[in-house]
Amino acid sequence: MTNRLDCCFSDLNDAGRCALVTYVTAGDPETAATLSIMHTLVAAGADVIELGVPFSDPMADGPTIQRASERALANGMSLTGVLDLVREFRNDNQTVPIVLMGYLNPIEAMGYVNFVGQAASAGVDGVLIVDVPPEEAADINSQLVANKLKQIFLVAPNSSPNRIEDVCKFASGFVYYVSVKGVTGSKSIDADEVSARIKQFRQRLSLPIGVGFGIKSPEAAAAIACAGDAVIVGSAIIEIIERHASDRQTMLDHIKSFVGQLRVALDTARAA
Repeated sequence: MTNRLDCCFSDLNDAGRCALVTYVTAGDPETAATLSIMHTLVAAGADVIELGVPFSDPMADGPTIQRASERALANGMSLTGVLDLVREFRNDNQTVPIVLMGYLNPIEAMGYVNFVGQAASAGVDGVLIVDVPPEEAADINSQLVANKLKQIFLVAPNSSPNRIEDVCKFASGFVYYVSVKGVTGSKSIDADEVSARIKQFRQRLSLPIGVGFGIKSPEAAAAIACAGDAVIVGSAIIEIIERHASDRQTMLDHIKSFVGQLRVALDTARAA
């Protein structure tokens, strides 16, 4: 079976469209709500769902996603629970790619072979392990490759040519370009700077490039729609979840509206 990420980016590239990747933390604001949120994201126009695996020390995440992890852990969410959510999502949706984003500790606790096998059978398409640089990726990557799962890596504005070469050895699916120095949701992006840097990266990277960290509005998404192959939005969606956690329908309505605006902004910018 062809990986859903490959199909997604190929189809969007053929159509001249930019992928919209939306991030949410599994189990936030409550486990029962996550599945509804995932389906709402798709209905509003998301092409890929990045599902956060809550962790007690999310070093790359800003306060917004840190709080989401704390809420999810307090609700009892675990790596096993995340995989169960993916299985449940796949009962109704077999086409939208799902990428797990998290940290190595829960995966090591489960065991590489066990985790990758369960992820593949659940319907996961890719994994981004924030604290696994390419120098330490060989063991987990061999398991992912054997199970036809993609390993996504982060590259930053200050990534050297040597670092890009190291990433190329293991990366698949797409590469996640961190558009600002810092943690998620911390700053606004400079669209011109992002565009220039991505042009440099394309000289060495053949994979699609997604841009994230700092995209908080449809206007910001539109500004970089033509620079990368995907726009990744997380903290702004988590803020909606946090703000309306006590009223699920209102929360879902606001998520649908916001993601719909992102979709229109990306498509309009690409068509211009």
